Amino acid sequence: MSGCPFMAKKHHFTFSELSLEDKHEDNSQEGLNKASKGGLIYGDYLQLDKVLNAQELQSEKKGNKIHDEHLFIVTHQAYELWFKQILWELDSVREIFQNGHVRDERNMLKVVARIHRISMILKLLVEQFSVLETMTAMDFFDFRDYLSPASGFQSLQFRLLENKIGVPEILRVPYNRRHYRDNFKGETNELLLRSEQEPTLLGLVEAWLERTPGLEEEGFHFWGKLEVNIFRALEEELQAAKTKPDSEDKEEHLAELQKQKELFGALFDERRHEHLLSKGERRLSYKALKGALMINFYREEPRFQVPFQLLTSLMEIDTLMTKWRYNHVCMVHRMIGSKAGTGGSSGYQYLRSTVSDRYKVFVDLFNLSTYLVPRHWVPRLNPSIHKFLYTAECCDSSYFSSDDSD
Repeated sequence: MSGCPFMAKKHHFTFSELSLEDKHEDNSQEGLNKASKGGLIYGDYLQLDKVLNAQELQSEKKGNKIHDEHLFIVTHQAYELWFKQILWELDSVREIFQNGHVRDERNMLKVVARIHRISMILKLLVEQFSVLETMTAMDFFDFRDYLSPASGFQSLQFRLLENKIGVPEILRVPYNRRHYRDNFKGETNELLLRSEQEPTLLGLVEAWLERTPGLEEEGFHFWGKLEVNIFRALEEELQAAKTKPDSEDKEEHLAELQKQKELFGALFDERRHEHLLSKGERRLSYKALKGALMINFYREEPRFQVPFQLLTSLMEIDTLMTKWRYNHVCMVHRMIGSKAGTGGSSGYQYLRSTVSDRYKVFVDLFNLSTYLVPRHWVPRLNPSIHKFLYTAECCDSSYFSSDDSD
């Protein structure tokens, strides 16, 4: 089988031969000849001598080789390799935003594709726990002492991932009652500090959302029209409900409509939003929130389909990271119960405290569903909008309806 290196017994294959499945047989033979003459071969390209010899069992060094320690090491090394790929994708996305290249629709499609790739990797990492869980608590206990004082918290790449996505430093749960960065020394500590000072994915997406076409007061003024439409519709429903005969259902309906008025009153109160932002209960600026809600309402329009895909993938990343943390908590609880972690933390108790909205970066996007309204309450767009594809930065206000009655 000339396409699989693992089936080869007597010769090596070139990486190019493995990558191009539709290559002509003669070309494949040419590649094979090149490999036999000293060309690049599969194992060399992937540096497999380093990768496959990087599993050093501490138990074996102590003369007591424990079988399942190998699984533990391989699984965590696989996690770290995937973290590296996530950081690779994430840095490329941040660079596109930072350089202003989202003005080009092709680059916007790259952003969506790479963010989606990150979510697919995270989905794989969530599932990977099922392999590690084939090890019993007693199996882990056999070699756990050899790990101390190493701890999963010391994963530099995961901490960098959190910082670059936008986990707020002030919302982090202290580790061993210390600032999280104090658990890293020298160059790694400095690397984490620099990552805190770089533009985060959250911040870059926020700035992009603030430029959503149609928010301008002198143009379509989506926010102003939406506010008028919602309160007019609620008032009409209130008046209609009041004319109905007295009953328990009527009182409940009136109470629900009043709650809706208060809910949307808070939505259109910028000072209230700023207060929640200062407390860490909101992540996006008020203007970015407007843009995100506008994208959600007009997600079926060509102009807003790509932005909506991006927002959906960002929520997927938050969801999967939360699932990853939760699976980690459950596994640790099953393996060590309420014992302290090998790194000195409270173990299960510490990990459980990280499974909360404080570690959700795009929590505001989840909250948008709170403000969904019937479609006919949403300001109508000018029909000409259907003729134009999404262009991330430029927008002619004439594409939007200026009819205040809608």
